[in-house]
Amino acid sequence: MRKLTSVAKAADDMRSHIHFCAETGQIWLHEHRMLLVHAEAQALLRKELIDTLGMERARGLLTRMGYASGMRDAELARKQAQGVDDMEAFMTGPKLHTLEGIVRVTPIRLEMDRPRGQFYGEFLWENSWEGQWHRQYFGIHHEPVCWTQIGYASGYTSAFMGRRILYQEVECVGAGDANCRIIGKPVEEWDNADEHMRYYNPESIADQLIDLQTQVTHLRSSIGEKESLPEHMIGVSPGFRAAYGLLKQAADSQIPVLLLGETGVGKEVFARCLHEMGPRAGEAFVAVNCAAIPQELVESELFGVEKGAYTGAQSSRPGRFERASGGTLFLDEVGDLPLSAQAKLLRVLQEREIERLGDAKPRKVDVRVVAATNADLARLVKEGKFRLDLYYRLNAYQIHIPPLRERKEDISPLSKAFLEKYATVHGKRLRGFTDKAKRALLSYDWPGNIRELQNVIERSVILAPHGTRVEAEHLFLAERDGQPNELGLDAHGALNAQAWQPGAKLCDSVLNGVFTLDEVESMLLEGAVAKANGNLSSAARLLGITRPQLAYRLKRMKEADKAPPEKQEADKAPAAEKPKGNGRAKTRAPA
Repeated sequence: MRKLTSVAKAADDMRSHIHFCAETGQIWLHEHRMLLVHAEAQALLRKELIDTLGMERARGLLTRMGYASGMRDAELARKQAQGVDDMEAFMTGPKLHTLEGIVRVTPIRLEMDRPRGQFYGEFLWENSWEGQWHRQYFGIHHEPVCWTQIGYASGYTSAFMGRRILYQEVECVGAGDANCRIIGKPVEEWDNADEHMRYYNPESIADQLIDLQTQVTHLRSSIGEKESLPEHMIGVSPGFRAAYGLLKQAADSQIPVLLLGETGVGKEVFARCLHEMGPRAGEAFVAVNCAAIPQELVESELFGVEKGAYTGAQSSRPGRFERASGGTLFLDEVGDLPLSAQAKLLRVLQEREIERLGDAKPRKVDVRVVAATNADLARLVKEGKFRLDLYYRLNAYQIHIPPLRERKEDISPLSKAFLEKYATVHGKRLRGFTDKAKRALLSYDWPGNIRELQNVIERSVILAPHGTRVEAEHLFLAERDGQPNELGLDAHGALNAQAWQPGAKLCDSVLNGVFTLDEVESMLLEGAVAKANGNLSSAARLLGITRPQLAYRLKRMKEADKAPPEKQEADKAPAAEKPKGNGRAKTRAPA
């Protein structure tokens, strides 16, 4: 057994993880969004659940709610576990419960051995909101009533220990005691475990509701004509649905389709979907990026070449049109085709026949052409860079795919799909995104559209530790202006809106030459790393910067320390006293 006096130093101040954003009206605990709710309103909701569902069903529901909340807070405790022992890391949960205003938690006895799965915990609860409000509305109860809180303790400790830990309330203010007291240990060590574990299992009424909901869903799907999207087509926004609707209507016809949209919006995905929905689904789908083919090779790539047509043509080979015969040819970036190739493409569309380079014999082809571009073809026509007759031919059926910044509703399902895909590819088990990461994804403009989102999610999967959630810092989104300021809590629990006032003396010290700017930065960096026990990610969060930015500054600081003394003195000297050298001004690289 470890002395509880060692727990007294368990102690990273959890207030540093709470931030208030006045501009967006959001409260953050680390990267999880929190709510500040009136205790009386919460108590009235609890009372209504009891009145509606009955005491037993309400107890089960509230216990499971607390269990889920405790498991979520255990994620933050696992982060705190880096660089500290298990006892200190575990106390994150009780401190969070106190900080959230639920109950004041004081450890009485705490023993744990995570590798062996051994645990015993006894805690005193003071000022329990749940016990006090239950007593106010229902009087003194014949048994403990802090159901949400006991569920929280069980969920938190179970997630922390990696095995099922059950807490029971042996004293409760709602049952007439002065304070509440709880004891937690592994489920199998309780003689009456079954009596309490039933509250952690879903009620039969929930199963019945799920069955009814499933039946209603099946009925609605059989009544309506709306079909589900293909697996690779992900989107719920009105813009995406409108584009998909146009695509679906053109699937059974042979009309040429022109897909318009910015780079990375998924034009090739739309083209493949059109091919798979139409009568040519069993035939070849051939994609060509016209911008990636050198101009002198465009005609041979599209229409084929005969042996000896030019130096190096050692054998005859078919072009992309012949390979796609019977199926679909997708011409991406069609606006980059040279004028000579545009003339031949027009003939193919009109006559449905091609001539290989170096051959005068026409060959019949049966190909459906789908073209795509991010360029303004009408403008290219005016500039003489694109044939007007070909433009009219390709523009017979136009579909505009909106950019991702206009499809905010699609970001979440796309991110989830990419996360599942790349977690499988890289062999990782991740629990999704933190609330702050979700906000970052939704607030970013995505100039690279879905292709950029896909790359960002894959990178975040690689960076996120196994078994955790993807955080905002793992996304590495480009710097964005106008980010809302967040306010933290000071040592007295007050919002630090005046945080810069104590820094006035430090500013004066720098301006008066007592400290240099580099010395102040070094003190901040070293202090943050020390407070975070060497964890650079936690230190970066304390400083309000990203981990790569912190790593860059630390590296620069170490390099400066290794510099020769004369160079260090020269760097500290005022600008007027520094040697001019070759006259070039040295600028500081941005982080």
